[in-house]
Amino acid sequence: MLPMTQNSRNLPLVPNNLPVPSALGSLDAYVNAVHRIPVLTAEDEQALARRFRDGEDLDAARELVHSHLRFVVHVARGYNGYGLQMGDLIQEGNIGLMKAVKRFDPEQGVRLVSFAVHWIRAEMHEFILKNWRIVKVATTKAQRKLFFNLRKSKTRLGWMNAEEVSAVARDLNVSEREVLEMESRLSGRDIGFDAPDADDDNAPPSPAAYLRADAEDPSQAYEREDEEDSHLALLREGLSGLDQRSRDIIKRRWLDADSKVTLQELADEYGVSAERIRQVEANALKKMRALFAA
Repeated sequence: MLPMTQNSRNLPLVPNNLPVPSALGSLDAYVNAVHRIPVLTAEDEQALARRFRDGEDLDAARELVHSHLRFVVHVARGYNGYGLQMGDLIQEGNIGLMKAVKRFDPEQGVRLVSFAVHWIRAEMHEFILKNWRIVKVATTKAQRKLFFNLRKSKTRLGWMNAEEVSAVARDLNVSEREVLEMESRLSGRDIGFDAPDADDDNAPPSPAAYLRADAEDPSQAYEREDEEDSHLALLREGLSGLDQRSRDIIKRRWLDADSKVTLQELADEYGVSAERIRQVEANALKKMRALFAA
């Protein structure tokens, strides 16, 4: 069990000895660590949730949080395209997870992951909305230079003419295209993420109206991804336990989707009969199936 401590945002607990998911820590080490934490059964989850609700058992809450940290990583990967650090998104999602654990009612008949996904995404959305615009407005060195100097370089209000664009580009040692692009960005206004004013019937739909709602239940997606990860790990383990010839036959017969070979082709390559290749393949598959059946 990983120890947890009280944190400064009035949340019940936060891990203090997992690798920190930040640019200064090792994100891969953190992801590997949380994926080694066992997934709870529905019965265990219900029992832990009741212990925390009825007796404020922090050990129970700690276990609930730990067992769902991998799901926060799964959700964070869906926001990769915003130009923000994955570690920062994961940390915000972890805060949402802890809020969800604090409010989870085991009597409602739903899994914690289905309840927590909304809290996790809410924290990530808030973080993205606070940080996205400045990241997108100025990402390159030239853009940052323009971001901090373009306004004071303009001699008047309104859009710059061609002569003014050339002068700014020359003074700041950037291209005219970058000057025009930054002027357009700085002239833009923020748009409300939530629904428009209910009194304005002619208002265009807000950005939130265009967000795609996932049809798959979050708990099912979580369990499916975990099962796929487990099967992949077993497959790698099974392949590593085979001799070189058997491993080569299995890979080329079953795993190379673009260049599968026939038994006869392998027989010609190894100088044996096609029946012998079939026997080697059958024995290798039998060994690997034993891992999945264990």
